[in-house]
Amino acid sequence: MATHKKRISRPRLLVAVAIAAGAVLAPAAVKAATVDTVPTARGKQDPVHVLERAAHPLRATEPGGSTADLRALSAMIGDAKVVGLGEATHGSHEFFTLKERVFRHLVEKKGFTTFALELSWSAGLQIDDYLQTGKGDAREIAAQTLANSPWEREEFVSLIEWMRDYNRNHPDRPVHFMGDDIGAPSLNDAFFERVTGYAKKNHPEALPRLNELYTGLRPIDDAFAYLAKPLAERQQLAAKAQQALELVSSHKGSGGDAFDWAEQNARSIAQTAKFFTLNPADRESLNSLQRFRDEVMAQNVTWWQKHTGDKILMSAQNNHVGYVSDNPELYSKTQGSFLRDTIGKNYLPIGFTFNQGSFLSKDAALGGEWKKFTVGAAEPGRNEHTLDQVRYRDFYLDVRKAPAAARAWLNVARPTLNIGTQFPEKPRDITIAKSFDILIHLHEIREAEKMKP
Repeated sequence: MATHKKRISRPRLLVAVAIAAGAVLAPAAVKAATVDTVPTARGKQDPVHVLERAAHPLRATEPGGSTADLRALSAMIGDAKVVGLGEATHGSHEFFTLKERVFRHLVEKKGFTTFALELSWSAGLQIDDYLQTGKGDAREIAAQTLANSPWEREEFVSLIEWMRDYNRNHPDRPVHFMGDDIGAPSLNDAFFERVTGYAKKNHPEALPRLNELYTGLRPIDDAFAYLAKPLAERQQLAAKAQQALELVSSHKGSGGDAFDWAEQNARSIAQTAKFFTLNPADRESLNSLQRFRDEVMAQNVTWWQKHTGDKILMSAQNNHVGYVSDNPELYSKTQGSFLRDTIGKNYLPIGFTFNQGSFLSKDAALGGEWKKFTVGAAEPGRNEHTLDQVRYRDFYLDVRKAPAAARAWLNVARPTLNIGTQFPEKPRDITIAKSFDILIHLHEIREAEKMKP
């Protein structure tokens, strides 16, 4: 088998309001670089050799063509119903295209039918409406739903177009797109109508009260304007949104599938209103804000999986996907941790690392434009420096079933670069074996491609 020998030298305001909240926290101190060795029966050993025994070469990151190199990944995933696929930056071509490649493979070989993104619930439904009906244009839908987010890129247009083509050719087994997040979605009148329209048709006696409760909240088109409201007013609106959810829920058992969706949409409105009572500029509330957000994302994924029975590929940043984050001061409990609590071994997280390359981020987390940044090869002492010496250019490995010596290396915390909404960012300590079940390492990445008009 041919291998590649590497040179040693070598969501929208959603992101601004939520992920970027952590940017006000100072990066954790990086530990001094140490010599990497692992204990074995024959004494200490270079970890590269033992990692190579666990590594499976990744032949491509672009979708299309043979996926024979992903067969081992399929076996690692096993019977998991939700697979979290992370990203070590929010704006790199290879992370995005590999997600499409893996999703296609899981759809065709493992029966997966939903792609979930760190995007608002309402935006996800809008994309899914297009996938199921074909009404509209993929590029226009992407521009509307992904605007100002790191996913407003050609790579996600490609994913949406492939999903629509798949549904056209497989009407008996369609794929779906879901947004599992909150933050700053556009909760427009059309989204509120998904709740009030259900009440009008099935429980007209409840409609006047429902409309009353949503007055002042409907619609949320401008998150900054909404957050400018006095806190007391936002708290009052959140209480009314919760009462509206309780009103809808009081009719449980009366409407079948239509009721379930109406209740979930009302729940999303209540979640968003509650989220907006938290202040991302207040240092004391940052942890509560992020914990609530990750809990909601896990709840939404769990609801979708149990309601539809779909197997889900869940795309998010490494700090959401993993069991633990590299920044416990902000991410005290992650989406992956909540999912492990609710669905146990049916959840499996896959993390990403990379050695060098370009990506998109911002100078300032709140506001600003996504732009290109570049980093050189990882320094000695970082996880990526050792991983990048494995003889495969790109590869993946099963952290759980790696040889004992490899697991010993994977169980040590080391600085690792994990970039979100703001850069520069220093590497933080990550223990790979505590965060992920599977790890994918890429030698080099480049920035994601800007969407064409």
